[in-house]
Amino acid sequence: MIRIQELTHVYPGGRKVAPRIALDQLSLSVGEGEFAILSGPNGSGKSTLFRILCGLALPSSGTVMVGGFDLFAQPAKVREILGVVFQNPAVDKHLTVAENLKIHADLYGIVGAEFAARRDEALGWTDLGGRLDQKVETLSGGLARQVELAKVLMTRPKVLLLDEPTTGLDPSSRRNFLDALHRLQRERGMTVLMTSHVFAEAEDVDRVAIMREGKLLAFDSPQALKARIGTEMVVIQPNDPEAFAETLRNELGLAVRRHGDELRLEETENGEGLPMLERILERYRPLIRSISIKQPDLEDVFVHVTSRAVPEHAVPPQALQKVASR
Repeated sequence: MIRIQELTHVYPGGRKVAPRIALDQLSLSVGEGEFAILSGPNGSGKSTLFRILCGLALPSSGTVMVGGFDLFAQPAKVREILGVVFQNPAVDKHLTVAENLKIHADLYGIVGAEFAARRDEALGWTDLGGRLDQKVETLSGGLARQVELAKVLMTRPKVLLLDEPTTGLDPSSRRNFLDALHRLQRERGMTVLMTSHVFAEAEDVDRVAIMREGKLLAFDSPQALKARIGTEMVVIQPNDPEAFAETLRNELGLAVRRHGDELRLEETENGEGLPMLERILERYRPLIRSISIKQPDLEDVFVHVTSRAVPEHAVPPQALQKVASR
């Protein structure tokens, strides 16, 4: 349902600033009925990709097909099947819930009995039943997000894009929103692509894409991504992470990955069968605040994947020429 091929986007430079590559020959496909999450560190190109998919920006080169339609040549056809939930609220907080839904329906020509039916259908999963006459500004963050999603669902989209939709929600509201989203996605067979930096949100999706510096580093199921690391890993919180990481590399020859104040080792045993945890404690106990063995999660996968060197890709000359000509 979403097919991105060799998408490149270069932001033009200025007199003293060189052009910046935001997307570098990125290709990925999301199948019909799949739920995929797009993640990556700040500056990875997620926001640029989302803007392009929504039709808010044109790339320097490459193609995007949505539901079999060319996003750039047939934008009206794409809008007929596309729903978007932006990170920043796209409802009018000074209007009521009902008024926001009515305005959105009017934009799509949904009126009369059809509007009433679609409104009730879109609100069926929400907690907004008795709040239709309340202004959105009086609602909690979680309920305001429900208005956003209900508004989009009235058009019955086949493809749904969401840009970090749980930003600012408390844990309970986040969980409720995601539970409802997963249920609706399954019931309606929607194809969903959602950006997120909360890795717990990606545990139950079909596939996770990890980007860095405009390139796609990994795109697979959560289970397959975690299997890249193994079944267990050693996590250490030393007194001095940087110095201790060097010690482990130089004295034990270990591959150490740092994540904040933690060090992570994907080896849990040495060549003699002695658990790595015991070996490290035996030699360096005074330098360690805590040490444990854990099963890898998607955050560990993210650290593992994004800490590797990014593959070099040559940006097509035509992409730079296109920017220069604008």
